[in-house]
Parts: sequence; structure tokens; C-alpha cells
Amino acid sequence: MSIPQKGPAFSFEEGPGLSAACRERPFINPYLAIVVGVVGAAFSSIFTRLAMAPPLVIAFYRLGFAVLMIAPVALTRGREELRSMSRRDIILACLSGVLLALHFTAWITSLEYTSIASSTVLVAMQPLFVVSGGYLIFKEKIARTGIGGAALALAGSTILGVGDFQIGGRAFWGDILAFAGAIFVAGYVLIGRGLRHRLSLFPYIFVVYGASTVTLFLGVLLTGLSFFPYPPSTWLWFFLLALVPTIFGHTIFNWALRYVKAAVVSVSTLGEPVGATILAYIIFNQVPSPLQLAGGLIIITGLSVFIQAATRK
Repeated sequence: MSIPQKGPAFSFEEGPGLSAACRERPFINPYLAIVVGVVGAAFSSIFTRLAMAPPLVIAFYRLGFAVLMIAPVALTRGREELRSMSRRDIILACLSGVLLALHFTAWITSLEYTSIASSTVLVAMQPLFVVSGGYLIFKEKIARTGIGGAALALAGSTILGVGDFQIGGRAFWGDILAFAGAIFVAGYVLIGRGLRHRLSLFPYIFVVYGASTVTLFLGVLLTGLSFFPYPPSTWLWFFLLALVPTIFGHTIFNWALRYVKAAVVSVSTLGEPVGATILAYIIFNQVPSPLQLAGGLIIITGLSVFIQAATRK
């Protein structure tokens, strides 16, 4: 079975084992899996805030531990596919990993300057850039309703940023970093959109997470940060960041893309700011201001309108 797509950027021929996987029924309802992924991703900002380490170090151990977790499966069941990957696919997957590393660095750093609610909502704007990138790369047209939703989402981000700026300049800088994180992760998703049509899950994420880990390792070395020592509790948060929001978040979303439309996954990730805000209130007693609540609500509404319009188109 082949999946016809337009655009010169990627080839969408199947990778080893893809046809058989598509014919099989998933062992769990994909929509239920997406719900689990959203819940897992919501813990990302919480565990990051609890880890007593620099942002680059946190990101390095998060991806590094995730690579160790998936390595046994990728190097056994996906060994032949890893060997047969073309040089072009490897380069694209590594580029995706570099963008993922930049995303984590910008987003985790933003948590040192702004609130969990502001950071998570701004990073959740990535579907806006994913659909926009799809238009530029794949020549997918956007309906007027979608353009209106995009404008609404951008207006909400402005309101959110102004509210934080009134609190202090540090918070505004954190919002900018979170916004950059959204752009980086959009590039990661757009590359993955092409590669996942011909690469199975574990070989793909093994290369991507591996390249991301190497990038973060070099970043830690260049900035002169220390890989250790850290308190035992921080190592626990490193491990939980790899297990919960990475394996049971990012990886589950990538798995679900084989059985549902990409737009379904993108829209579902908008539930992450809601979950993160609730968890931040429960754990840190961090109450968002009325202006932040209004800005976040406008962003989520605009993104929902935008993605739904793009899906219908």
C-alpha cells in the first residue's frame, strides 16, 4: 500500500515492516493512547521545575535516558531497518533530532523566567507552525477560517506576553524562549511527517532521540556545565522526564500517527497546557492571573479553529 502525497520535500514510500503494521489492528485504541500521551506530556513542565539542574543538563538526561529505554527494542526488532536507512533519511532524522534538542533547551530555559502556564501554552502553539509549514512545503492551502484562527491565536499570545511583561521583564524573556521552542518543535514535526511514512516507530525515534542527545551533550560541554553531581531526587526527575512525558508522551504521539490523522494528534496536544496548569496549581499553588487565563483561552480557541479548518481543507 502506498500513500500518495504532494510536494518535492519527501518521498513517501513505505519502510520495512510498514505495510504489515498498517494491516494489523492496533493493540489499543489510538484515541485512548493519545489521551494517555496528553496526560504524560502535561507532567513535563512539573518534573522539569522540580529537577535541580541547568536546562541543558535536564534536556540531555531526559533524551539520554529515553534513548537507553528504547535501545533494546530499536536494536533488536528494528536492526534491519536501521541498517537499510538511506543517507538522506539519516540526515533528515538527525536534523529532526537537533531541532528537538533546541526545542527542549529553549522551552526548559523558559521555565526559569516565566510561569508554567505561560510557557506550556506558548509551546503548544506548535500546530500553528506545523500547518503553516505544511502549506509552504506541501502546497496545502489554508481556508479563510483557518487564517482567522491563526490571527486569534497570535492575538492570544500577545495578551499572554503583555500580562507577563507587566509582572517583569524576566517573564517576558521566558515567553520569547517558549515561543522559539514552538518553532523548533514544529520543524521537528514537519520532518517527522515525511519520514514516518516510510520508517517504523522505534528505528525513527532511536535516530532522532540519539541525535538530540548528542547535540545536547555538545551543548553541555561547550557551555562548561557539569554532568554531575546532582541530588538523588534530581536523578529521579531525570528518569521520570524520560519515562513519562517522553516515552508516554512524545513516543505515544508518534505511534498514534500510524492510525489517526496528524491533525488529531496536533489538536490533542492542546490539552497539555490545561493539564500542566492544573498540576502547577495543585503542586506549586501557582495560580494564573485573569489576563493569563484569558490569553491562554484565546490561544487554544484560535488554534482549534485553525487546525479544524486546515483539516477540512
